[in-house]
Amino acid sequence: MSLVGLGVSGGIGAYKSVEVVRQLQTRGYEVQAIMTRNARRFVGALTFEAITRRPVITSQWAAGMNANIEHIALATDMRALVVAPATANVIGKFAQGLADDFLSALYLATRAPLVLAPAMNTVMWEHPAVQHNLATLAARGATFVEPGVGYLACGWVGKGRLAEPEEIAAVVDHVVRGRESDAAGSLRGLRVLVTAGPTCEDLDPVRFLGNRSSGKMGFAVAREARRRGAQVHLVAGPTAVAAPDVTTLTRVRSAAEMHAAVIAAAAGVDIVIMAAAVADYTPAGGAQDLKIDKGADLSLKLERTVDILASLGQARGVHTRPVLVGFAAQTGDPVARATQKLAQKRVDLIVANDVSADGSGFDVDTNQVTLVPLMSKDAVASAILDRVARLVSHSPVPVSTVSVPIQA
Repeated sequence: MSLVGLGVSGGIGAYKSVEVVRQLQTRGYEVQAIMTRNARRFVGALTFEAITRRPVITSQWAAGMNANIEHIALATDMRALVVAPATANVIGKFAQGLADDFLSALYLATRAPLVLAPAMNTVMWEHPAVQHNLATLAARGATFVEPGVGYLACGWVGKGRLAEPEEIAAVVDHVVRGRESDAAGSLRGLRVLVTAGPTCEDLDPVRFLGNRSSGKMGFAVAREARRRGAQVHLVAGPTAVAAPDVTTLTRVRSAAEMHAAVIAAAAGVDIVIMAAAVADYTPAGGAQDLKIDKGADLSLKLERTVDILASLGQARGVHTRPVLVGFAAQTGDPVARATQKLAQKRVDLIVANDVSADGSGFDVDTNQVTLVPLMSKDAVASAILDRVARLVSHSPVPVSTVSVPIQA
């Protein structure tokens, strides 16, 4: 279910915003209400909480706001930001880039399309300053639901009343579905190979060396690639999380098994996205046949595993296929190391993230990578595949590290 952010600002039309929520819900959307301080003079937050079944965001300073991932991720998870009513004040703040409350800061933080339903006195609507601000936002791609003509709360008759909720919801639906359909076919007919999860390097029949990767990031990438029309071959290590529905699923355990599976599957694919956390080391000589006695001191000799992504980059040589995408999970600032990997491994894109940061890395549903702010792993997958689609189509795109929040 797609998430829509509904901004409610301080106008008498705010009472209609409750019905806007209902109309969006009937179209299959989940709605997060954001109310300005003046909006709450007209309608209570409890009304929106009851109908959305979500806490209403009323302040950027609310207790726990910075700890609640739902609020932090809103800017990247929502499919559209609609403001109804949009007062002259909010329109002016958006146009000038001011951010003195949660709603105006959210506008600056999101890449979701903006839908504005203005509502104000006729003379205010016609004022050159308001018209200039509307033109500024239109130039940035904002969509407007024109105010209606009729009897206004101030007693005037003219243009300025909030559009009907059904019309507002219809416009939002059109904007969201238009963007989703644009992305939906962006990989149609292409073959995509994705790796996900950890590898386990066995020490003996009982013990192994491993890591905390859950597979969620790679699974999100595979799921999104499938949604965009690609034939997806997923090579996954041991995970507790169920794999998404893909064209082909290959399960492996060790780094060596993953290497063999990837090399076998890579021939003829258009895109390889290595999201798996492949072990860098494995016990020299392989696993012991019998369980190692815990009574003795244990000394392990390890050897490097094959770098799968580097092998693919070397094999590709000067060719442009397949497009190669890697991940750089680091502790501390990952950008310098990711930049180095980009050149050393001869790949097209590196997604770099600091796995020690809050809400990033392993065992969580969000991630921070070098392109965008903290977001859900599904949103990260979408951001990565937007760039991959441009690489495949040879559209100009800077080859750089990517900072986006995703699940490990």
